[in-house]
Amino acid sequence: MPLLAGCSGVEVINALTPAGQTQAFDSIAYGELPRQRLDIYRPQGADGHAPVVVFLYGGTWREGERQDYRFVGRALASRGIVTVVADYRLYPEVRYPDFVEDSARVLAWSHRHIDQYGGDPHRLFVMGHSAGAYNAAMVALDPRWLAAQSLSPDILAGWIGLAGPYDFLPITNEDARPVFDWPHTSSDTQPINHVSDRSPPALLMASHRDTTVNPIRNTAGMARALRAHGVAVTEDYADRTSHVTLIASLAWPLRWLGPVLDDIDTFVHDTPPRTNTGADNAQ
Repeated sequence: MPLLAGCSGVEVINALTPAGQTQAFDSIAYGELPRQRLDIYRPQGADGHAPVVVFLYGGTWREGERQDYRFVGRALASRGIVTVVADYRLYPEVRYPDFVEDSARVLAWSHRHIDQYGGDPHRLFVMGHSAGAYNAAMVALDPRWLAAQSLSPDILAGWIGLAGPYDFLPITNEDARPVFDWPHTSSDTQPINHVSDRSPPALLMASHRDTTVNPIRNTAGMARALRAHGVAVTEDYADRTSHVTLIASLAWPLRWLGPVLDDIDTFVHDTPPRTNTGADNAQ
């Protein structure tokens, strides 16, 4: 779903979310293709010890632009977090699993290069909203995607899902069906089927008012699955938000909707660094 259902709303919340004491680095390539680009937002004075969040936006894997989410980068950077906001390829240019592969490439690039921007690669998190939360969950839970980058999910200190679809078969969303080749969609596409004892800690957030992605089946269900494997998980619901305003509440004018930014801040800063940084055989 497009953020706030129109560019004018995005422009307003971006304009009203101050950059403050942050710096931005725009249009950095993490791959060779046009949509394989990312922006970095960092707190001024970041010295290599700052935690890092890689953010992946939603849009039913059909739409979205990283520039629409400047407010996310600025909000997190204002809390001392180096933030990567990335584009990835979309339908109909690609179908599953290409956007998951792009997400793994973003994480691999961040793991290997974010120290140049003041971030600590041992304090690396992946975060997504809606379809982006699906991407985040897949790279955090299913080792094959980072394995293609000579890495593993052990590089992650944790992952953050906002209103994510983690268990959505049979596919009822008409826009999502061709993305996943419905009705031939394999259960292997579902993040909930990749939870294991080695999964990184998670912060899962949703709204009880969400009519787009069922929070009981998806957020609560994922939380149960993680806990059943002994994985630390924080589960929060922001009752005044909708599916879209859950992420929009990071913008300065909408923070009254709920403590979403505060909860992310607390999770990121309170989660210990990952001690096992995963295989990295790249030269």
